[in-house]
Amino acid sequence: MNQPLETAPTPHAGRFDDAQRFFNGLDADTVSRLVTAAADVVLVMDGDGVIQDAAFSGEDLLNQGYQEWLGKPWSQTVTEESRPKVASMLRDLGNGKGPRWRHLNHQSANGMDLPLSYSLIQIPAAQGASSARAIAFGRDLRPQAALQQKLITAQRSMERDYWQLKHAQTRYRLLFQVSSEALLILDASTEKLEDCNPAAQAMFGEALSKSGWSLAQSLDKRSNTALSQVFSGLRASGQSEPLDLRLLPDNADVRVSVSLFRQEQSSHFLLRLTPKNLRADTSGNTNAKQILTDVMESAPDAFVVTDLSGNVLTANRAFLQLAQVSNEGLVRGESLERWLGRAGVDLSVLISNLRQRDVVRLFATRMRGDYGSTTDVEISAVAVTTGEQRCLGFTIRDVGLRLNNEAKPGRELPRSTGQMTELVGRVPLKDIVRETTDLIEQLCIEAALELTGDNRASAAEMLGLSRQSLYVKLRRFGMGDGGGEAES
Repeated sequence: MNQPLETAPTPHAGRFDDAQRFFNGLDADTVSRLVTAAADVVLVMDGDGVIQDAAFSGEDLLNQGYQEWLGKPWSQTVTEESRPKVASMLRDLGNGKGPRWRHLNHQSANGMDLPLSYSLIQIPAAQGASSARAIAFGRDLRPQAALQQKLITAQRSMERDYWQLKHAQTRYRLLFQVSSEALLILDASTEKLEDCNPAAQAMFGEALSKSGWSLAQSLDKRSNTALSQVFSGLRASGQSEPLDLRLLPDNADVRVSVSLFRQEQSSHFLLRLTPKNLRADTSGNTNAKQILTDVMESAPDAFVVTDLSGNVLTANRAFLQLAQVSNEGLVRGESLERWLGRAGVDLSVLISNLRQRDVVRLFATRMRGDYGSTTDVEISAVAVTTGEQRCLGFTIRDVGLRLNNEAKPGRELPRSTGQMTELVGRVPLKDIVRETTDLIEQLCIEAALELTGDNRASAAEMLGLSRQSLYVKLRRFGMGDGGGEAES
């Protein structure tokens, strides 16, 4: 016959309903292990709040010296702002209310506060003791603090990125509106108009305001076919060449450049339209200059034009290949220094020589691509200081594939590693080091002077020396007179 099941006790908040039944007879060691397992830090204090004993769940707290709390008042182990909380917890001890968790920060020898959440309970006084004791259970809040710090850092980063995006959007929107070129943005899948600037509105007139307008409606049949082929090529390869189109109803000829870009999982076409009559050259040499432009664009050597500070104005396809960039718009406005081998040196040396001589020939350096490639190149440059816009022109030739690339004659270190080790014991180490260092310095100075065309000011900048230091070394090595400012 089945025995009747005992009625389960009703749970109560803050205590067990039948603690006498389940915990009666537990020895001190068992109680100690239970208490230690219940919290990361357990402090046993007398009625005055002096720490009598402590237990830690992990070795890291012991290794940081927190066992030194023994014998100290609890309030002396916490930071200044946490001491009123300790006084309040000790004052409210034994008032009959349930335990309350409070956040306290402990002082640390390494300068980082230890955050703990404490709950304090009172236990009966031991035999012979005059006052009751208290046990403080502490939970380590460092994981939560680290998580909160990560959250704050992420939030700040998101806010910073948001404002950078807003500022960039404002700048590009302003450029879009004030551009003298007609700009159209079309949906790449439907070829419908999404946005246009005032110059485009002036070019197409009221046609743009019609619902469902497309560029095909304003082109003749031949231009429409050519533009469709360009769109198809862009979708397939992402590249296209400028083309000439004829607009209806005035039969106006325009030059169109088309770019493909992606935004929010969708593709878009950006069209730049320039009336051909604005491209006409008043000097009557339009055809000759256009031929020259086409030749430079198709030349096997890279060609780039910059302003006087080295910021790119235009570049041909060969330069885009060396720089590993898909279209000219990604390099326009960037400093040429971004792709030159010795950042902060090469472009400064080139511009310095161009200011002095207007021409630089066969300057050896390296080109860096955006995807990590490096190419040995020679640069010839010219400064154009007349006309409406002063600029610098750079012709960059890839010399990495030259078949007759012979090593230039130069000085070598006079001793091999074996010969130098044989000197140990016969010649002081400082003499060996001084001799080798002097020779390396001389070789580096010779190379810098060769690269800069014997321009000592530029060579000093390339070597990271002051001009006076370079002149001292030149005199010491007997390289020229070693004095005064060097001419180009």
